[in-house]
Amino acid sequence: MPELPEVETTRRGIATVMPGQILRQLVVHDARLRWPIPDSLPGILRGTRVLACERRGKYLLIRFPHGTLIVHLGMSGSLRRVPLDAPLRKHDHVEWIFDDARFLLHDPRRFGAVLWHPAEAGPIEAHPLLASLGTEPFDPAFTPAHLYAGIHDHRQSIKQLLLAGRVVVGVGNIYASESLYLAGIDPRTPGARISRPRCAKLHAAILATLTQALEAGGSTLRDYVNAQGTPGAYFTLHAAVYERAGQPCPRCGTPIRRIVQGQRATYFCPGCQKR
Repeated sequence: MPELPEVETTRRGIATVMPGQILRQLVVHDARLRWPIPDSLPGILRGTRVLACERRGKYLLIRFPHGTLIVHLGMSGSLRRVPLDAPLRKHDHVEWIFDDARFLLHDPRRFGAVLWHPAEAGPIEAHPLLASLGTEPFDPAFTPAHLYAGIHDHRQSIKQLLLAGRVVVGVGNIYASESLYLAGIDPRTPGARISRPRCAKLHAAILATLTQALEAGGSTLRDYVNAQGTPGAYFTLHAAVYERAGQPCPRCGTPIRRIVQGQRATYFCPGCQKR
């Protein structure tokens, strides 16, 4: 699934083109996404100007004067710029057409979403999909103290607490495994057993992992491509533990172990990562 680095990389790509331009046409080729796209949406947006391209968690927010378009890439989707005359591919569901630019939402598994939030419905931050999201990892409000306050009274494993997104958003399955490895914390450790000093290490590891992923343009997993159609390169080159079960730990040589937590694969080093 595209995580925060992939979605932010996509946002940066579309933000260099869309803002200030008038959307000449929104074409819905297949409305059958996670929630059906309403027939009225192309008419609502036709001829309106894009004000900004933002992100909240894994949601892209394309702002217009009269509302905000919420776009989610689903499990394996991408939003990419294509030539004006490029043919459609199978699973190209929605296209945004401007005077000199065209973008396509490609979503083979149809778990993505394109939702309209009109301005009269209130602030976009109050939308049900966004209201319960945790703090953004690069927000100044996300501090070691904030992370500790969010986990210190929970018996749930730290990996599951990170994935829940209530304390901090964007630390999905891949990046959680990598962050916990960098911090030297066993993913099965209950949040309540992580001390303030170890929590500070985890906070630093989360920022370092996500920063490195952003610099490399995300992950190539599940055919992710950015807004220019270019695959990410991060985990192809730099993953220390993710999908490396049985391979030696880069630090101590202990074989990497794979377990399942909450129906998601977790990878860690039994030698380096302590409970």
